[in-house]
Amino acid sequence: MKIAVCVKQTFDTEAKIVLKDGKISGDGINLIINPYDEVAVEEALRIKEKQGGEVVIICAGGDRATEAIRQALAMGADRGVHIKVNDPDVDEYARAVMLAEVLKEQAPDLILCGHVAADDGSSQVPTRTAEILGLPHANVVTKLEFADGKAICTREVDGGMEVMEVALPAVVTCQVSLNEPRYPSMKGIMQAKKKPIANVDAVAVESKAKIIELALPAAKQAGKKIEGEPEDTGKQLAAWLLNEVKVEIKQ
Repeated sequence: MKIAVCVKQTFDTEAKIVLKDGKISGDGINLIINPYDEVAVEEALRIKEKQGGEVVIICAGGDRATEAIRQALAMGADRGVHIKVNDPDVDEYARAVMLAEVLKEQAPDLILCGHVAADDGSSQVPTRTAEILGLPHANVVTKLEFADGKAICTREVDGGMEVMEVALPAVVTCQVSLNEPRYPSMKGIMQAKKKPIANVDAVAVESKAKIIELALPAAKQAGKKIEGEPEDTGKQLAAWLLNEVKVEIKQ
């Protein structure tokens, strides 16, 4: 089975976000594979270990995106494709078009992705990519099995779980509970340096959404501590709500 895994390079989840000239500054920031995509890489490797085949890592991004690909190769993937994207602000639609173009050429039997990116949380790119390719898709999958040319997916839904079948090829997005990603071994890290990464230019496509302005949320204000006897604290609380918070009282 040929499996393509789409990964996104994101800021370390512990990184402190700083704005510079109206944009997010990447100075001194450690970049990692989106944790949900890392689960997808692990699942692809487990499938390969059971059934054989090839695992191809596809990442769209700037020059440093190859770092994410190398990490996945060190885990055990076979090769990578770096889609060179110069504009860091491309939207989900444009990114999906770029990925779909490469996936058409790769023609995998299965496409795995994380169900959401830790940085923007939009959960759009995998589904958009599937729709562009005309492929069935299953989202937020917690268990993945195969039979008779189909993927049997157990997935999270509101209030419970659902089991659905999709014919292959298909796009499946992974929830973190699907597995526990492995750490790259020293041998894997050394081997990854020799594994091929193809560089391709992103197809020209215009984003449908544009970022106008970025702003950090307002700093939280200090809380107010009210002390004293219940009768007094009740009066203080009422006065604070009326005079400072400006609570509107409707009769």
